[in-house]
Amino acid sequence: MAASHPVCDFGWKAPSFHLQATDGRSYRLEDIAGAKGTLVMFICNHCPYVLAVLDRIIRDARELQAQGVGVAAICANDATQYPDDSFENMRRMAEERGFPFPYLHDEAQDVARAWKAECTPDFFGLNTAGELQYRGRLDASGRNPAPPDARRELFEAMMQIARTGEGPREQTPSVGCSIKWKAR
Repeated sequence: MAASHPVCDFGWKAPSFHLQATDGRSYRLEDIAGAKGTLVMFICNHCPYVLAVLDRIIRDARELQAQGVGVAAICANDATQYPDDSFENMRRMAEERGFPFPYLHDEAQDVARAWKAECTPDFFGLNTAGELQYRGRLDASGRNPAPPDARRELFEAMMQIARTGEGPREQTPSVGCSIKWKAR
């Protein structure tokens, strides 16, 4: 079922985390933060919205990292109900697709709840102070990739944040699969 997230809450201070990554290391938000900003993405292995744009996510992550923006992805889905999103499958995907960023496992879903993540993909663009400046979409893609010449909304927003510390005031929310929450 498609879900979207709320509009950007400019200035919201991102809470830190400490999560295990598929590369065998643990990361805190401070470890990921770049000299010019940070992009944290909530993704997963099975979502057709993520799979439709994963090549673009990887491309943009590489280019942003080269510009001083730190990047990480987090999977918070319930792997019991969605085994494609297990840690082992996360590790396999990160390796097969050559993720240039840490792919973190939020097994307890505490980070997703603290960040108010709603869907996959869900993008959080932070300035160097760790304040939210972008909560929009990657581009005009949905379940199918947008045309190759589609405007790179996330990339452009993160470059603006890197230059000015502030994100664009007009943002289109991301749409994707809802986070697969564990029963409480």
